[in-house]
Amino acid sequence: ASRLGLKPDQATSRTLDAGAEVAPAFDGPGEQAVAQIAYGVIRRLESQPQTVPSVTYLQRPEVQTLVVQEVAAQYRPAQLTLDGVVKPPDIAAIVARTTDLVVRQTIDIPRILVVPRGEAKSGFKPFTLELKTLRYPAVSEDLWIQHLRTHQTEVIALGRSGAEEIRLEDVVVSALVDFDDISYDDHAELLYGLASQTVAHFRTYLSEDDTRRVLRCYQRDIAQFIHAQMQKYYWEEVDGYEVRITKGFTDLKPSAYSATEGEPVRDFRESPRDKSNMAKYLFGGFQRCLYPVQKFQAEGERKLAVILDREAMKWFKPAKGQFQIYYRDGVDHAEYQPDFVAETSDTIYMLEPKARNQMEDAEVIAKKEAATTWCVHASSHAATCGGKPWRYLLIPHDAIAENMTLLGLVAHFSG
Repeated sequence: ASRLGLKPDQATSRTLDAGAEVAPAFDGPGEQAVAQIAYGVIRRLESQPQTVPSVTYLQRPEVQTLVVQEVAAQYRPAQLTLDGVVKPPDIAAIVARTTDLVVRQTIDIPRILVVPRGEAKSGFKPFTLELKTLRYPAVSEDLWIQHLRTHQTEVIALGRSGAEEIRLEDVVVSALVDFDDISYDDHAELLYGLASQTVAHFRTYLSEDDTRRVLRCYQRDIAQFIHAQMQKYYWEEVDGYEVRITKGFTDLKPSAYSATEGEPVRDFRESPRDKSNMAKYLFGGFQRCLYPVQKFQAEGERKLAVILDREAMKWFKPAKGQFQIYYRDGVDHAEYQPDFVAETSDTIYMLEPKARNQMEDAEVIAKKEAATTWCVHASSHAATCGGKPWRYLLIPHDAIAENMTLLGLVAHFSG
């Protein structure tokens, strides 16, 4: 609420997230109290996409009436003054002003939930391990004695038989099934195939006894080595996906930055001398950014901010959790936050500046695919309520110059 001139307590001043003070948005405790209630009602409307599919719907007469009624029901006027006269606040006017602040300082970011349809299946494809770097020397007698002492109660059992270890492959498989994404019943054949490759590899330069000792002493490390390679061969199948819009728009997440004590907020139009430590600087002086201060990870990001502050209607660098976009990272799903979001008169852009040597990295491509899919869903939702389409741009850092236009970047790098 602080971005809108409302503090979480009683909205006594307009304090921005990074601590910048500006003039109060509302006069007196009465107006501030009404505005705070109105903002709370508006926040709850985020979760009613059927009623408010876009932030601009907040200004529709029927929605304004709904908010005014809810605020009036919650508002409790302050005690009478000594002369017994208190001018009641104009609730409708304050609601309208609060709504205008929300609309002007919000970019339509829907909350999109993609739910699998039907039964989901997953597993790992068979493959040949890369074992050249997996080399352990023969285990010394002292280390072997120590291993036996610290693991003296260790019993390796697999499946439902409860049989003790009888094969070297069992040592490998018993460690692999400890990973949460591996089921023995579903992957037994694959696991024993990988274990056989591993045992055969050690036998090429170790005796049978030394192979057994190495497998027992370094069991967990060997399993982690194999498990890491398995991630490239993970597969998942579902009957399809259902897209649900759970919020028509979302409030901007609080954004907090740490800075060196005594270090001034720098003008974002000026490039610092030490560009290798760009992330330590705090930049301000924006005209169209939805946050008063921002940090940049590279000079290319600062240059892009100059372009956006000149040409976009509004822009910002999203905080964690703003989008809830997830991409596949092995068997896991990691959260992705784009570097920039900017709104123009006809489009909302998701922009990701990246070092040129990282443009083809698997993780970068996975993030791009997830973000592009999100933009497709967001654009489909926007089309139902008169909103703006979304586009994703992956841009090399060294291709950004301050004298470029946003449309020029779009023409070259839109995905």
